[in-house]
Amino acid sequence: MSEEMIRQNDSSKSEPLTSGKLKDVELRLISELMKNSRRSDRELARAIGISQPTVSRTIRKLEKKGYIKEYTMIPDFSKLGFGILAITLLRRPKDVSAVELDKFMVMGQEIARKKGMKSILALRGIGLGYDVAVISAHEDYSSYLEMINGIKEFPGSDAESIQSFLINLRDAVQYRALTLSYLAGYLKEKAAGAKP
Repeated sequence: MSEEMIRQNDSSKSEPLTSGKLKDVELRLISELMKNSRRSDRELARAIGISQPTVSRTIRKLEKKGYIKEYTMIPDFSKLGFGILAITLLRRPKDVSAVELDKFMVMGQEIARKKGMKSILALRGIGLGYDVAVISAHEDYSSYLEMINGIKEFPGSDAESIQSFLINLRDAVQYRALTLSYLAGYLKEKAAGAKP
């Protein structure tokens, strides 16, 4: 990975949890919302031990500052007809800068939208000699291959360096299903430890 990419990651606008930017109440509220975002402000207030108006104000503040991006749920992908979850790693050509890669990512999003590709996440990254990771859900293997062929059409794509790890979503054995509860528990512990 290029030094430029590492510098960009180091200078990101995200704030570490230990920076003191988020109060323990805010961390606890985020933790509770991650476990179940359907609860009312009153239920959240009871769970955290603060007033309902404080919960409402804090949520609006966290939304405005971008800590809360959306409220959603996690479906059972296999029941929705998806059989494969793919983690695909891509390498940009050496002569493409990080700025050009960003442009390619925007163009790629448009191509993906037009072709109906089902990517869940596509981000730049660092590791294993790759620059981009794409996580996508597919009905079957041929649907996955359509996405790979679509990626090969992206401007600047290095078709020879595409690697994927495929997960059978219909496998009876799952070590840990997708959930935010574990991360929510970590944030709750972090909040408890952050108290003066």
